[in-house]
Amino acid sequence: MAQKEEAAAAAAAAEPAAPASQNGEDLENLDDPEKLKELIELPPFEIVTGERLPVNFFKFQFRNVEYSSGRNKTFLCYVVEAQGKGGQVQATRGYLEDEHAAAHAEEAFFNTILPAFDPALRYNVTWYVSSSPCAACADRIIRTLGKTKNLRLLILVGRLFMWEEPDVQAALRKLKEAGCRLRIMKPQDFEYVWQNFVEQEEGQSKAFEPWEDIQENFLYYEEKLADILK
Repeated sequence: MAQKEEAAAAAAAAEPAAPASQNGEDLENLDDPEKLKELIELPPFEIVTGERLPVNFFKFQFRNVEYSSGRNKTFLCYVVEAQGKGGQVQATRGYLEDEHAAAHAEEAFFNTILPAFDPALRYNVTWYVSSSPCAACADRIIRTLGKTKNLRLLILVGRLFMWEEPDVQAALRKLKEAGCRLRIMKPQDFEYVWQNFVEQEEGQSKAFEPWEDIQENFLYYEEKLADILK
């Protein structure tokens, strides 16, 4: 089951107002004390984390369509390999989803999953992300790579986010210059995510079924990324 970690959120009211819940619902007319308590305790912003994401989330959010209408979240699956001087490797994996979150999934990774780096270890991190980073997230990644010399980051993306925008293109080029490896997910990568990060029915492991245009869309985005990075 996914665990939800509360991300910071703050709001200030200029004048006294009628009581309101944290998710914006008016509490004045609620007579049920239990319902009132539930609404008050509901966190307004969340970063959702877990080991495996639901099947329907994967099929919708990771699909490498050209026009990503309705896909207003970022899903980030990660593998972190930390290697010590003796050659031993400790690996962790999971996923992040930014749901009404102040921080995007990429930033939340560095805030919650890997907030500190042990200088005695070498970190090889791989992300499988539903779409490429926005300019602000790219800047955060670049700053982290710049001050963390023992970190190697590979980002595989299903789609390119707003790739026609000049600031996004510039941000992707800066990622490459900072040493981040960035590439488009191949059909085999989607299958890897399916096998390792998507919930399976208990006792069963259903084979990955690629959608009709998965290869065509991969080639489309691969060409776009190559043009941006050259």
